[in-house]
Amino acid sequence: MPSPHDSSKSEPVIDCRSVYKIFGENANRMLRDAGGNVDAQTFQNAGCVVGVNSASFQVYRGEMLVVMGLSGSGKSTLLRCISRLTETTAGEIYIDGEDLLAMSSKQLIELRRNKMGMVFQSFALLPHKTVLENIAFPLQVKGKTTAESMQRAMDMVKLVSLDGRENYYPRQLSGGQQQRVGIARSLAVEPDIWFLDEPFSALDPLIRKEMQDEFLRLQGVLHKTILFVTHDFSEALRLADRIAIMKDGIIEQLDTPANIVLNPATEYVRKFTEEVPREKVLKIESVMDPIGAETDFSDLTISKDVIIETVAEAVLAETKPVRVVDKDNNIVGSVHCAKMIHILFGKDDAVGTGGGYDPFFQIQTETGTVFGDFDRFFSVDTSGFA
Repeated sequence: MPSPHDSSKSEPVIDCRSVYKIFGENANRMLRDAGGNVDAQTFQNAGCVVGVNSASFQVYRGEMLVVMGLSGSGKSTLLRCISRLTETTAGEIYIDGEDLLAMSSKQLIELRRNKMGMVFQSFALLPHKTVLENIAFPLQVKGKTTAESMQRAMDMVKLVSLDGRENYYPRQLSGGQQQRVGIARSLAVEPDIWFLDEPFSALDPLIRKEMQDEFLRLQGVLHKTILFVTHDFSEALRLADRIAIMKDGIIEQLDTPANIVLNPATEYVRKFTEEVPREKVLKIESVMDPIGAETDFSDLTISKDVIIETVAEAVLAETKPVRVVDKDNNIVGSVHCAKMIHILFGKDDAVGTGGGYDPFFQIQTETGTVFGDFDRFFSVDTSGFA
């Protein structure tokens, strides 16, 4: 199966080209005068705030792109530009080849209702509707019958463990419970594209992990296109096909989780990732050596797709190289205990570059010791709904 972001295999679902969002009265003039070379501090001194600075990237069908950064980095602003809840200052955005910025209000409403779903960071629940009615609301907007929408909503209530609270109003729920209603509402619509703005931020750790598991399960079955915003790097590493790290509106690096950890493109990204436990992130294929003249393997065989942490102990117990195989059981590489130790505990400047092993770890190996805005999104006036 091809990679979901392999541009040679498919056209992008989301295509952003030099997108800018600058807040302030003189934003357009300053951007024009700057010729696209935006310095955030210069613009700030002139009374403008740079939200997104020359963002160009594609998201392919079935891909989960996680956008992350510290508070104020521009990640939520970028998501709002792509859903056109915020108008861009400059640039182009295409959804399935259609020019998003050229769409009329009617076209935009149809696009959102039929292709897009969104979980808002601020819950955005309708206070005069119950949990069940909140979840069913977008289905009714799409024309589903009351019976159909309520049955689907009840299924979602059970999915997010709110059984018994389906007739509660938002004011009767905790913050985490309200967020679960927002998540369920988005899942109910089953859109082609999901926009998720820190959807798990208010959840307790156990429920948060369960919802992450559910999203991974759904993604494995439905192959939706997802743009997911978070400030939690562990969450990003767990969910993402690719990660975009932002700072001051600029995408500092957009790459696979393994490449970001092994080969940070900037000093900012390096600092962002330096505390990441590599064994919990990297797959064996990230550290295996290519097939060479080696024929004397150990009896152990491991998959290229397993996370290092799950097989590290077994590999470290072997004195000979371990065969690495693909899903068809073809040998695609090998990994030696010394290489794994080096990747996990060696010097950063040699990681991912093919550098030599640290002699200290070689010695330990030889001795066998290892240390080692919902209503606006649908453009519906909800004030008259009971």
